[in-house]
Amino acid sequence: MRTLTILTILMLLLAACEPITEEKTTMNASTTTPEKAEYAIVIHGGAGTILKKNMTDEKEAAYKERMNEALDIGENILKSGGSSMDAVVETIKHLEDSPLFNAGKGAVFTNAGVNELDASIMDGSNLNAGAVGGIKTVRNPITAARAVLEQSEHVMLVGAGADEFAAAVGLEIVDNKYFYTERRWDSLQKVKEKEANQQAMTEDEKHGTVGCVALDKAGNIVAGTSTGGMTNKKYNRIGDSPVIGAGTYANNKTCGVSSTGHGEFFIRYVVAYDIAALMEYKGMSLEAAAAEVVNKKLVEAEGTGGIVALDKNGNIAMPFNTEGMYRGYAKPGERVVRIYKE
Repeated sequence: MRTLTILTILMLLLAACEPITEEKTTMNASTTTPEKAEYAIVIHGGAGTILKKNMTDEKEAAYKERMNEALDIGENILKSGGSSMDAVVETIKHLEDSPLFNAGKGAVFTNAGVNELDASIMDGSNLNAGAVGGIKTVRNPITAARAVLEQSEHVMLVGAGADEFAAAVGLEIVDNKYFYTERRWDSLQKVKEKEANQQAMTEDEKHGTVGCVALDKAGNIVAGTSTGGMTNKKYNRIGDSPVIGAGTYANNKTCGVSSTGHGEFFIRYVVAYDIAALMEYKGMSLEAAAAEVVNKKLVEAEGTGGIVALDKNGNIAMPFNTEGMYRGYAKPGERVVRIYKE
């Protein structure tokens, strides 16, 4: 009788210690996994001393309208099942075609009075990338970056060779005069005058970029960036925009990032990759990693600018340490476009 009682107790104890089944593990995990957005897209149009008091209602409306149009283009591609690669390229093309932004048609002038353009794009599904620097004749530099990614064995092409490659693969080629705008030409003259009087450039004269990051329905992240660089730049200066890991980075495991700011700092601190690395190696969220890099590391280094980013679940981050940044995002049921500090 005693033996039977002991056996009964042992059986009850074993039942209580039953290991968690695969079904139970799966159910438990699903309660802690963040909900994944079907798709997401985020853009920027540059950062700097962007203050409400210095902006007319008409100019503010023009910026918001162009950014909303760009988001419409990218979101429609993603919503219909298109690729994040197409969404990023077409969105950035729309920003490049606007004289409002320092990219493409609105690019700033070099010290020599010409326009030299930089762009890059990265595919987070395979870490392939393409970039161009100092090109002068490609209407939409982001298309040249994509062509380098898809139609060459290289990652970065610069100068006359990059222009030659773009023409060879059939991209739209224009005279450098196409990029002229009176606003940017006047800015060059003002900066040269400041230089002659040994005055410092303003934030707006340093910064100016457009960028886009997209997550498509297949879960692929692509990031792209395009710029005219810095007003009065000399000696074929190239900033962070075409530098993979600094101005642009994408990895399906973590996030995609596009940067805008004082490029030399973004290169030195490998800003775009650093955000992804903090997520991968320290397990930080996108929001925490982006804040750590933009609002702590860069600030301590006296580097100015910001980034837009999204992670594999479609979470968005848009931190900046300047007075303003043209920025916005869209995903199912959400649309945000902002300019100033909130």
